[in-house]
Amino acid sequence: MHDPRIDQLAKQLVRYSTKIKRGEKVLIDLYDVPDSIGLALIRETRAAGGIPFININHSRLSREIAIGANEEQVSISSKLALAQMKNMDAYIALRGADNINELSDVPAKRMKTIAAKMRAVQNYRVNQTRWCVLRWPTASMAQQANMSTQAFEDFYFKVCLLDYAKMQPTMKALKRLMDKTKKVHLKGPGTDLHFSMEGLEALIADGTHNIPDGEVFSSPVKNSIEGKVTFNAPTVYQGIAFDNICLEFEKGKIVHADAGSKTKAINKIFDSDPGARYIGEFAIGFNNEIKHPMRDILFDEKIGGSFHMAAGQAYEGVADNGNRSQIHWDMVNIQRPDYGGGEIYFDGKLIRKNGKFLAKSLQALNP
Repeated sequence: MHDPRIDQLAKQLVRYSTKIKRGEKVLIDLYDVPDSIGLALIRETRAAGGIPFININHSRLSREIAIGANEEQVSISSKLALAQMKNMDAYIALRGADNINELSDVPAKRMKTIAAKMRAVQNYRVNQTRWCVLRWPTASMAQQANMSTQAFEDFYFKVCLLDYAKMQPTMKALKRLMDKTKKVHLKGPGTDLHFSMEGLEALIADGTHNIPDGEVFSSPVKNSIEGKVTFNAPTVYQGIAFDNICLEFEKGKIVHADAGSKTKAINKIFDSDPGARYIGEFAIGFNNEIKHPMRDILFDEKIGGSFHMAAGQAYEGVADNGNRSQIHWDMVNIQRPDYGGGEIYFDGKLIRKNGKFLAKSLQALNP
């Protein structure tokens, strides 16, 4: 039996997130997802007057290609993908994950080559198309979230089908506050971090680029970060699971990175290129339907009462501090009391304590 929520999601992606118009070309990129969502997206794109194109990917096949790929092969793949992307007006990607660690045994040097060669494709997609990327619910994701498959599917559609447009006024109030903020101070267990955001614009994330959504993001002035931050949400990057990452900064640079038994692995990632040891994004999350991490960054970075920072590439042209890197790795700190609490100060004024905004203009973003 067909789940009508799939059609609702396709409609939201086509009509709201990417706003497809007549005659526009749309690349639908499916990765380990069922035909049902692909069919719904193709039909909804056509109903909106758009022209659908489709890529079908499978994680085990992608791993097999990656594990034996040489530089020439990756270069050709990148050129083909970039040529395809340059013909598109919009991009919608759904990514399933039967095994989040599928790429964990691909050599780090090969992953570095793939990331570097494919960066041009990602940059074009981000800067030149209207795009939206989201996960697809799987039994593996339910297991990560410590939920039954049915309960996770219900959770998934609940957070993905939120009325994001209704959240916009309060998001814009937070954006205005961040736009005029010069100095930021983050405090909490294992965290005492200072940086500047002066001159950098903040942007709202309201379901037009990621679903689920619910954040306002900017970036720090590249060389301004001083102090220490601990990320208490577990994460996965390049197929490797990390827990309790602690970073220390001097003049914006990560000078010490600790991840317990994975410390060697995390430093290898941060040594990918010079920009990998600098921060390209700072964001505040407030999707209060998402309460706990599940090692899936598209969910975890939106957790209510959280903030996150991304090592590496800044978003070119938007909230851009000039940092360039082949990596963009979001890491999350949850500041609610059940995760140890914490505070965010803007220009010396406390604006959020233990995950709750204090100003009346922002309280609609609280639970």
